[in-house]
Amino acid sequence: MLRRRRQDSLGDELPELAALADGSLPPDRRAALEARVAASSELADRLAEQERAVFLTRAASAEVEAPAALRARVESQRRTRRMPVSRRLVTVGAAAAVAVAVVIGLAVFRSSSSPTRFQAALAATALAPGAKGEATLTKTSSGWRIELDATGLPRLAGGRFYQAWLRNGSGVLVPIGSFNEGTNVTLWAGVSPELFKTVTVTRERADGDQTSSGEKVLVGTVKTDG
Repeated sequence: MLRRRRQDSLGDELPELAALADGSLPPDRRAALEARVAASSELADRLAEQERAVFLTRAASAEVEAPAALRARVESQRRTRRMPVSRRLVTVGAAAAVAVAVVIGLAVFRSSSSPTRFQAALAATALAPGAKGEATLTKTSSGWRIELDATGLPRLAGGRFYQAWLRNGSGVLVPIGSFNEGTNVTLWAGVSPELFKTVTVTRERADGDQTSSGEKVLVGTVKTDG
């Protein structure tokens, strides 16, 4: 019985607690309510619940470019002054839930959206006049996956192979993988093609020398400007 009376008493305080949480309580009633909250752990808990709901609603509205309808709904909640307590509490909770759902939805959308992807057309050199190729460079969490398709390159074997490179404007070369023929080749780079924009393919031998032979058979530039 005592517990029920206490709950009824708390229910009488809820409209003012909701108004205190969202800043709509008149100043002449604020001090008295804050004193009662300071003296009651139950009132303090109820006020904390309302403040959390208001915080979530306002944070989501400020940090996420939510649909116009949702923003209007949040603003309407802020302007509420005389709404009955049951409707006020439901509206605050519902608006917070919708705002949080928008945050989560946008995060999922961004994580599942198309990855950064560039293209490079590879042209022949005097060493392989009939060759040509295309490269697609896709950003992943592990690095840049490079899918190369080339024609006009004879198969190399017996210690001979093709080596692909990325080169920056200063001439620094980074090896990105080797292959024997140019069909459906997958290469990997740990440097960004936004800085290392030139793709080259050279002919190499397994002679212990890790530097480029300089025997270029394909050359191209990564298109990063869309």
